[in-house]
Amino acid sequence: MTAPVFVVAHFDAGPAGRYVLDGAEGRHAVSVKRLRPGEDVVLTDGRGRWADCVVLAAEGKDRLVVQMDSFTDEPEETPRITVVQALPKGDRGELAVETMTETGVDAIVPWAAARCVTQWRGDRGVKALGKWRATARESGKQARRVRFPEIAEPMTTKQVAALLARAELAAVLHEDRDYPSEPLASAELPASGEIVLVVGPEGGIAPEELELFTGVGAKAYRLGRTVLRTSTAGTAAGALLLGRTGRWS
Repeated sequence: MTAPVFVVAHFDAGPAGRYVLDGAEGRHAVSVKRLRPGEDVVLTDGRGRWADCVVLAAEGKDRLVVQMDSFTDEPEETPRITVVQALPKGDRGELAVETMTETGVDAIVPWAAARCVTQWRGDRGVKALGKWRATARESGKQARRVRFPEIAEPMTTKQVAALLARAELAAVLHEDRDYPSEPLASAELPASGEIVLVVGPEGGIAPEELELFTGVGAKAYRLGRTVLRTSTAGTAAGALLLGRTGRWS
């Protein structure tokens, strides 16, 4: 089994490379994982910097002392894959973030589409965004990632259009038998730059939104014969793109 991952704020080791993991992460390592001397762990800042470490001692309930001899900076993956996720109902937003994080997408953008039942306003929006970011962090650790996906601030439809306009591949998942779309499985993919994928709400992307997106160069794509929920479509499409770009090879 691969070594568990813990998040740290810095990589400043003390004398002889001794590093103390404390706080919530130290408590999880000592009291939940019950790590013991000689076991391997990975420390990361979640932004690509990481270190292979060996446990030296567990002290009390929340202090893990490890040996850290060096750290590594993992370069950003390319092409970068960003999923614009329309706000799902209930806790399906966290489910979407969890599975897309585990799959390997690089950024997730919350989008209040016209047909979204859920709306993020005021304190509710702040709380919901915090849940998405916490989910990305915990899922990143579970997936043994050292670069967690960025959870952006919520975007308006016009902001999403601007994001699509800058992308090397701008793809909108759109299931409509009366609207022409291409299979995402055969789309021409860029070797570098950014792929932006838009996932609409359960009610579908509104005609005026689709018109705006295609007006800046985006194309409509479909995944297959079945219709996926908004909370699973981004994960399925992300997996397809990660496989086709060679990032899973």
